[in-house]
Amino acid sequence: MNQINWYPGHMAKARRQMEEQLKLVDIVIELRDARIPEASANPILKELSRNKPVLIILNKSDLADERKNLLWKEAFEHCLITDSVDERLTKTVTDEVKSILKDKLERAKARGIRKKVLRAMVVGIPNVGKSTFINNIVKKKAAKAENRPGVTKALQWIRINEDVELLDTPGVLWPKFDDQNDAMLLALLGSINDDVLDKEGLVRFGLSYLSKIYPGLIEKRYGVNETEDHLLERIAQQKLWLTANGQVDLTKAVDLILKDIRSNKIGRITWQDVGE
Repeated sequence: MNQINWYPGHMAKARRQMEEQLKLVDIVIELRDARIPEASANPILKELSRNKPVLIILNKSDLADERKNLLWKEAFEHCLITDSVDERLTKTVTDEVKSILKDKLERAKARGIRKKVLRAMVVGIPNVGKSTFINNIVKKKAAKAENRPGVTKALQWIRINEDVELLDTPGVLWPKFDDQNDAMLLALLGSINDDVLDKEGLVRFGLSYLSKIYPGLIEKRYGVNETEDHLLERIAQQKLWLTANGQVDLTKAVDLILKDIRSNKIGRITWQDVGE
């Protein structure tokens, strides 16, 4: 496959705006995809937030390996696991933010500020579930949410409750992927616009990768031994994904397998292990 890069103009603009707004916030809440906790960590966001405490949210945890979710949670100083539809999310996030900023709240109280509103900037890569996360926290549709990257394009302040308000930001990638394996994982799980991708090559990569980290899942889903050559073609034949003249329909196979990978149709999969 060709090298993957996707950095449209609105992302560069968003980065500049985020840099300007950082001085106004007390904490950064970084959403990552629980299925790829390292690949979904944006080095730009790490650089921007280096002087602020960071709460990592491993989102879409319902699509990830439950056992590995817990291992990843232990790998970070401040971390919550969520699927964005948890009814207790507002209280959980508010309590965690107040706990992390306990010293700041105590200093404010000592200066006579009885009720300090904490400000959090919510950041993350495209399609990590940020808008759904925010809407669930505020219990209303405050942010536009769709299952595709690049929907949110502007910053907006949203009040959760009397204790915390959030700054919603667009999903931001970085100008160049030094690690193409990470780029492939990001593309595979929908954080990069499909229009710039070689989807067939991407699915072949996904099937090969999957056969190594979760042997047996491909056979369980598609009825094909994953050690076979030309695995994509064999799956298409087995599932009878054929064109009108009986040839293997690779376009249909690619689209359907990619859809399976991005949902939990094949199983709850975490594509990266702690310390990998």
